[in-house]
Amino acid sequence: MSFGDTFKALSDPTRREILNLLKRRSMTAGQIVEHFDTTGATISHHLNILRQAGLIEDRKSGKYIYYELNTTVFQEVLSWLQSLMEEDKKHEKK
Repeated sequence: MSFGDTFKALSDPTRREILNLLKRRSMTAGQIVEHFDTTGATISHHLNILRQAGLIEDRKSGKYIYYELNTTVFQEVLSWLQSLMEEDKKHEKK
C-alpha cells in the first residue's frame, strides 16, 4: 500500500460511496451492487482498486466473499495528516 494508491482509490466518488456502505457492515459484492445503478463488473473493478490500495479486505465465508473496511490504512493516513498539521503549527509559532 502506498499513499498514492490510497489517494487514487479515494478520488472516485463511487469508491467513496462503497467505503461508506462498508463502514456500517461487511457486505458481498452483490449486496454492494444493489446500491448502484451500474454493472457488477464495474463494482468488481472498484472493489479491486480499493483492495489493492489496502482500504478494504475480503474474506470468504461459505460460497460468499465479504468485503470490509481495513481501518489500519485510514489510521496511517490520519497519522500522516496529523503530523503535517503539527509541523504547520510549529512553523506558525516561530
